[in-house]
Amino acid sequence: MTEPRDLRRLPKAHLHLHFTGSMRHATLLELAERDGIALPDLLVSEWPPRLSAADEKGWFRFQRLYDIARSVLRTPDDVRRLVREAAEDDVADGSRWLEIQVDPSGYGARFGGITAFTDLVLDATREATALTGLPIAVVIAANRTRHPLDARTLARLAAQYADRGVVGFGLSNDERRGRTEEFAGAFAIAERAGLLLAPHGGELRGPDHIRTCLDYLGAQRLGHGVRAAEDPALLDRLAEAGVALEVCPVSNVALGVYSDLTSVPLPTLLEAGLTVALGADDPLLFGSRLAGQYATMRAAHDLSDGAMADLARMSLRASRAPAEVRAAAESDIDAWLAAPPTRVPG
Repeated sequence: MTEPRDLRRLPKAHLHLHFTGSMRHATLLELAERDGIALPDLLVSEWPPRLSAADEKGWFRFQRLYDIARSVLRTPDDVRRLVREAAEDDVADGSRWLEIQVDPSGYGARFGGITAFTDLVLDATREATALTGLPIAVVIAANRTRHPLDARTLARLAAQYADRGVVGFGLSNDERRGRTEEFAGAFAIAERAGLLLAPHGGELRGPDHIRTCLDYLGAQRLGHGVRAAEDPALLDRLAEAGVALEVCPVSNVALGVYSDLTSVPLPTLLEAGLTVALGADDPLLFGSRLAGQYATMRAAHDLSDGAMADLARMSLRASRAPAEVRAAAESDIDAWLAAPPTRVPG
């Protein structure tokens, strides 16, 4: 009898990780205690919290927990610690490249403005890379519940850092709110700067919203996108265009998009020829990090180690990692797959 290969040793890229959502639970508790911040039971004794975004009230509760967690970040050292620990956790899970997503407008008031905060985050990523060896890039994301002009401001900010650590521009928060097409101007600014265009879409809303992200925002990669599985014609379009999906299975189930992990339509997406990169989304709120996403999908869909290796390769190819980083990781994926699995005495 043999055991499946260790997924933590499988080299991979991590393309869907939110800034505050990457925080360790222990760090949240420690920082809150330091400053006398009262945390709700859902972030303490009932962690990870039971969440559902099946309606807007459910999303509001989720967003409230995220905002409370963000409030414990009070000093530049807190930000540096968050990034360093996120890098350490990713390295432990086999990550060779991390793209962390942040909306500077959510932190600017406390850290001297959006430009000063972006400088701080990029300094923190460089320090974390030096300490852990993990290359880290930043995706600046606008908040779709704010005015589209705010998104243009963030797109111009992202463009200024296009050659200094920022690789993409996104659009996050509850996709049922706002009018996605009104953010087209911001994405045009990001496109002119050569940034990856990676809005959230196709999780809380279905295939029609994915089409809106493609038609108006020029999406080159989609945050989530799993609801494309409901529309064969859309699957064909995404596959032909080479639009990658950042699929986060554990959060899909936690937020009520799917009832259980076996319902996450990963096999449908792969059979349609789509590029899929598994991501952890917000480990602080969902309790599962990068390797856990691979493990849950292997168990839920009885996927082979070869299929796991293919997913890891897709994550690297969908990333903005330099060619040499991708090549080294893909070579190590081959080595992981070539190594014999562990034999269990029986």
